[in-house]
Amino acid sequence: MDVEILARIQFAFTIAFHYIYPPLSIGLGLVMVFFEGAYLRTGNKQYEQLARFWTRIFAVTFGIGVATGIVMEFEFGTNWATYSRYVGDIFGSALAAEGIFAFALESGFLGILLFGWNRVSPRVHFIATVGVWLGSMFSAVWIVVANSWQQTPAGYHVVGEGIHARAEITDFWAMVFNPSSVDRLLHVWIGAFLAGTFLVLSVHAYYLLKNRHVELSKRAFKIALSIAMVSSLLQLFIGHRSADGVAHNQPAKLAAMEGHFDTLAPAHMYALGWVDKESQTVTGIGLPGGLSFLIHGDFKEPVKGLNAFPEDERPGAVNAIFQFYHIMIAIGMFLIALSLYAGWQWWRGKLFEKRWLMWVFVWAVILPQIANQTGWFAAEMGRQPWVVYGLLRTSDALSKAVTANQVLFSLILFSFIYSLLLALFLYMMNKKIKHGPVEGTLQEHRPKQEGMVEGMEG
Repeated sequence: MDVEILARIQFAFTIAFHYIYPPLSIGLGLVMVFFEGAYLRTGNKQYEQLARFWTRIFAVTFGIGVATGIVMEFEFGTNWATYSRYVGDIFGSALAAEGIFAFALESGFLGILLFGWNRVSPRVHFIATVGVWLGSMFSAVWIVVANSWQQTPAGYHVVGEGIHARAEITDFWAMVFNPSSVDRLLHVWIGAFLAGTFLVLSVHAYYLLKNRHVELSKRAFKIALSIAMVSSLLQLFIGHRSADGVAHNQPAKLAAMEGHFDTLAPAHMYALGWVDKESQTVTGIGLPGGLSFLIHGDFKEPVKGLNAFPEDERPGAVNAIFQFYHIMIAIGMFLIALSLYAGWQWWRGKLFEKRWLMWVFVWAVILPQIANQTGWFAAEMGRQPWVVYGLLRTSDALSKAVTANQVLFSLILFSFIYSLLLALFLYMMNKKIKHGPVEGTLQEHRPKQEGMVEGMEG
């Protein structure tokens, strides 16, 4: 393989592996806020047990997420030096904002969240939990803003020429609120909520099936299911808005997502299918004119197809983009159906009587992760051949000195290290989940005055 393909594979591998963890952190943070809020409202110690248990799970997830994210910053310099020079002003502002508004907030409260049990009052600990959750949310804001700018650049001008060209910010807020940032951020947030809540649903469904921590798990399951129902329905609405934005700002990407080639013809919407790029046909099950209707409200309204663009400005792996996009949609629709069905059974008072449904939730934990990954694959591959849409080609963004052998060696090394990290993560998660939230061992919060930390121990 040439150096471009290897560099793309390496970055895709590292960021896909890293992206297992931040959505879990954001989603678990939200559930923990609900658990601690329920404890403050009711005084029921079971909610505190749940908060303590999931804080331990959160700590493992957060730690692995930080460790796996550092590598990508080095890859920008080693493999993508021209890209780093081009977007440095944009990314520098966004990452600086992340450090100021997100990391400082998150790290400032993290110590209280992890070690503040029995040292601060429940109210102060709840505030710390909210602070950590908001910090993780704000961190996602600036990462998505930076990535969205690559998809729909705004608030900049280009200075210099050739390999010395770079984009500079002319309007910071135009850069932040570029045409795709808000919809994409909401899409990412809700995907993270689903990842975290379905982990909680999976673990407590497992406990219920094994007749362990029954009362505790019923409470946790109901809270997580409520979040899942709202989030899955919101994702349908936000996903549609995001697709509308792609249709307006990146029509070549949308055409690839639906395998639409005709220059100006009504576009079908497929539930599943297979794209033959050579014959420019899609074999599958779909609604004729469905995409035209979603975009324009008219089944016969033309939609710009891939043939309307120069061949060197079209995404290359059309079938892969099509498959990733439709896997994401299929999983999203399944999560809506599963959540609403479970909610209906809850309303009927029969939710926990259906063992088969609990088993579905046990295994459904993987689905939001797959949807998050495939959604990003579709978005990033659909942007090709541009690394900054319409401005900088991926082939021009590479470092000039790096060789294919160097990238291949580091890819093999990263694969080995990340495999070890994944094994460690699964081992620690399995150990903590099997141990479970131990009942009957909690101590009362001990500060004499609410909000005050006790005297130093030892």
